[in-house]
Amino acid sequence: MHLSIVIPAFNEARLIERSLQSVAVSIGANQKSGFTSEIIVVDNNSTDNTPDLAKQAGARVVFEPINQIGRARNAGAAHATGDWLLFLDADSLLSPELLADIVRVIESGKYVGCGSTLQMDGLPWWASMTLRFWTAVSILCCWAAGALIVCRRDAFQAVGGFDQDLYALDEIRLSKQLKRWGRQRSLQFTILTRHPLETSSRKVSLYSGREIAAQIFRIFLLPKKTLQDKKHLSVWYDGRR
Repeated sequence: MHLSIVIPAFNEARLIERSLQSVAVSIGANQKSGFTSEIIVVDNNSTDNTPDLAKQAGARVVFEPINQIGRARNAGAAHATGDWLLFLDADSLLSPELLADIVRVIESGKYVGCGSTLQMDGLPWWASMTLRFWTAVSILCCWAAGALIVCRRDAFQAVGGFDQDLYALDEIRLSKQLKRWGRQRSLQFTILTRHPLETSSRKVSLYSGREIAAQIFRIFLLPKKTLQDKKHLSVWYDGRR
């Protein structure tokens, strides 16, 4: 099994080194015969030294000039050589325990892919409730959070990868497409729950509750118009870091 870990990164100089260190530690703890891996960081037109830090940490860096998360993930997948793809956000920390769960899913031969529940520290009550709600929906519907999604490379290619018409929540569409592809081949898509992925809660620090609520309501009320135009997705694309 050869696993390609793809990390899209836009101006992630503050967090990319810690994320890559967590990946290296997790890989080291899960070394076994027949398991190989590569780490690809997609520089999504950063204006800081994100790509230099990624290279110094030993990652292969590729460049995607158009600032769009799905496009960056697809660019990384296009350079990947693994038969499995693991997409990880640059503000997230992979743990050895979670990677071990992922490896077991892959080796079982029963799955087309998986996601993970999330852990965020220091959340205010309203954000904690929102995360609990998302966790319940994610598990019930088998929708992966964008912070981590894993899938077979052949399935990813067959469904067309991440939808580049969408500037956010493209991971939900990909989850649906992977589940459909998997069902046709008696393969499952699952959400791992034993070891949640630790991911940054920085959006809660950078944006007010009112701003985040307004963003969520706009997506619910005008999903197509909002998700297909990044000027309506400030929480993702206004550059705050």
